[in-house]
Amino acid sequence: MSGVQTLTVAADEADLRLDRWFKRHFPALTHGRLEKLLRTGQIRVDGKRAASNLRLEPGAAVRVPPLPQSPAPPAAEPRPVSSKDVRALQGAVLYKDEDMLAIDKPPGLAVQGGSKLDRHLDAMLDVLRFDGTERPRLVHRLDRDTSGVLLLARHARAAAALAEAFRAKTCRKTYWAIVVGVPKIRQGKIDLPLAKLPGRAGERVVPDEEGKSAVTTYRVLDHAGKKAAWLELSPLTGRTHQLRAHCAAMGTPILGDGKYGGALAHLNLGGSGKHLHLLARAIEIRAPGGRTVTIKAPVPAHMATAFAALGFDSGAD
Repeated sequence: MSGVQTLTVAADEADLRLDRWFKRHFPALTHGRLEKLLRTGQIRVDGKRAASNLRLEPGAAVRVPPLPQSPAPPAAEPRPVSSKDVRALQGAVLYKDEDMLAIDKPPGLAVQGGSKLDRHLDAMLDVLRFDGTERPRLVHRLDRDTSGVLLLARHARAAAALAEAFRAKTCRKTYWAIVVGVPKIRQGKIDLPLAKLPGRAGERVVPDEEGKSAVTTYRVLDHAGKKAAWLELSPLTGRTHQLRAHCAAMGTPILGDGKYGGALAHLNLGGSGKHLHLLARAIEIRAPGGRTVTIKAPVPAHMATAFAALGFDSGAD
């Protein structure tokens, strides 16, 4: 049995669920045993009791009670990355220096794996090594259906620095969204706590006074009558599905977001389909070397189709 230990969450483990973190570090620990240790408070995160679905932040301290030692199971053979995916990912690079790189993540590509999901960015990061000596590391995430700027660290020191920038909220993230309907107030702040709910269709969040703080600023860049609007969104907190839940709470769900907007989230725009019309447009961040870098992503094809159909000029902003 190992003694009590305190482990620090690494930068590339940002937003990992606590139960998956334990599965990664202590594969012999069963889920039932983990739940019992959590219920009795023997496992704590930053000194507080925690649930198995807690999303971890880089630098968090996890108290681990004595556990039986067991060798980790042999790692599964990684799935080969197709030449098509190699070309697509390397061609999606928006920015690269010695510390970090950013890619234009396409919609539909998951950032990390999950149940029955073996094609995801995390499994393909080696193709973005280029001349680096280390495998790139994720420092934040985007939803599977969200496209746009995704930042990667090229080595461990950069990962720690970038994770701190995200945690300290010294970076600015800007999103573009097309929403169904037009907000009554054209510019403002949404301060609406959110709580997570499990479900067969996957995790979703709902407004809840006892939930975690969630704050988003927004402004209407253009609108097509009362039919739809083009919004610029800036999340001041980083909750799961925050922008999607906040837009739906305003009565203007993001176009294509059936999960939060139901049937109201769809318009017939001839060609844009049912894709989520949410783009991680830009990140402004202080890079590890001290300089401030701004990285922008282009409008994806399905959003460009919707922009044209609605008469929005994305080149005007």
